[in-house]
Amino acid sequence: MTKVIFKRPRALSDKPFHYCPGCTHGIIHRLVAEVIDDMGIQDNTVGICPVGCSVFAYDYFNVDMFQASHGRAPAVATGIKRALPDRMVFAYQGDGDLASIGTAEIVHAAARSEKISVIFVNNAVYGMTGGQMAPTTLPGQKTTTTPRGRDKELNGLPVKVCEMLAPLDGATYVARVSVHDPKHIMQAKKAIRKAFEIQRAGLGFALVEVLSTCPTNWGLAPREALKWLEENMIPYYPLGVYKEPAEVK
Repeated sequence: MTKVIFKRPRALSDKPFHYCPGCTHGIIHRLVAEVIDDMGIQDNTVGICPVGCSVFAYDYFNVDMFQASHGRAPAVATGIKRALPDRMVFAYQGDGDLASIGTAEIVHAAARSEKISVIFVNNAVYGMTGGQMAPTTLPGQKTTTTPRGRDKELNGLPVKVCEMLAPLDGATYVARVSVHDPKHIMQAKKAIRKAFEIQRAGLGFALVEVLSTCPTNWGLAPREALKWLEENMIPYYPLGVYKEPAEVK
């Protein structure tokens, strides 16, 4: 008798990803889909797509999906959750989408403790539109708009989203994870599941920031990009749980 030990999650479609080789959006998509399967919530889940590299997320998840305009995913998620409070609602956003044009939306959704789950993918660059500096670009990091490296005197310092949101009274669960190796991928899945469980328990706003790679715009091979993330992003964006309710610890 054949025993299946690994298969495509039901919540993930069989459409091939459009992402560049080495991009870890695909890993993160799978983790979200696995959590949906594990919790048995596929028929009751609604996802919100961002504008950016993951704009076509509606093609990849076998759940109801809505497309939000740039930065507005938390606002759209809020409307859907308030209109359909029995649904599990998640927003999937990149750093340009969430931390730049969508800063107000994410801050106020957290402040209001909207009962939504946000998956925030931080690859420190605007990936889709040519590799420009993002709000999360590291000091000294070279991009197409900072060819000499990000200058803190000229461009300011990066926005640390977890550190910004965790002090808000309305934020219930805030965590930062990474997907640069198998150990951290498993930890990322646990954090994503916790964000969904907090929503199911009605405890409030949950956000998981996932440090991700962008080999194309970083100018690195996929393996080199994983190493760059570990050696450069994690020291600047420390991993861990920044806020967690006592009920789910």
